[in-house]
Formats: sequence, structure tokens, C-alpha cells
Amino acid sequence: MKMLPCLTLVSVLLSGCTSFYDRHVEYTDVKPESFPLLRAVGYAPISAQLSNDPKHKMLQAMKASKLDAYKEMTEMVYGQKIDATTQVQHMVLTDEKLSTSIRGVISGARVVKTYAVDDVYITELELDFAQVYSLYQNTTPRQTIKSVRYY
Repeated sequence: MKMLPCLTLVSVLLSGCTSFYDRHVEYTDVKPESFPLLRAVGYAPISAQLSNDPKHKMLQAMKASKLDAYKEMTEMVYGQKIDATTQVQHMVLTDEKLSTSIRGVISGARVVKTYAVDDVYITELELDFAQVYSLYQNTTPRQTIKSVRYY
């Protein structure tokens, strides 16, 4: 029974040796040195649009060229996923398949110019990464530790 008070005393003394400090951590924003400016161009044929009305064809081509420009922009930002298969039988190429896909979200892009040249509608997009940085800093700021003070 005399062992229990001794163990209690030892555990209290040992727990007093641990170092629990209060600390104050100061953070600072991390801002890149430079921001790229990306430009993408989308194209769509006007006469190939599925409509009999010329004005409706023009509107469809406008939308299609804008989507094509956004697709180009997404490729620049996120890249393309490429799946390829090749089948060889008796040392002769029998089948070859290639597919690509793109997935991403583009925020902050702006349409710089839209116009038609001959039978093609063209949309030019621009994405300023300084603006993208500002958008993301408002929701999830990127920070690093500036200093830590222990008390």
C-alpha cells in the first residue's frame, strides 16, 4: 500500500517536467512574384450550325466558339488526359484508339473580342492570374508562418 502514494508522487513530478508553452503564431500572405496572362481562341463554323435561319446560325456559332475558347483555356490550365490503346497481332497493327478529355473550372476569364471572319466565328478569351489569385485569396488565403513567440 505504501507503493501507491510513491507512484502518485513520481507521476506528478514527471508530469511537471513536460513543457507546455503558450504560443502566438503570426502568419503572412504568400504572393507569387509574377502572374501569367493566358489567351485562348475558339472557332466555330457558321454555315455548319443546325438551323435554317441565318441569324440563329450566327448565335449558335457564337456560343460554340465561346465554348471552344473555354476548352482551350481549360487545356492550358489543367492539361489534357490522353488515353491510347494499340493492338498488334502477328506483328501487324490491327487497331489503334486515342481519346482525350479535359476537366476543370475556369474562374475570372473574360471575353476580349468576338467577331466573324468569312464563315468562321471567333472568340478570344483572356485569363489574368492576378485576378484568379485575388478570387482565391478571398475564399482560401495561402499563408505561411511569419513568426512564433513562446510564453
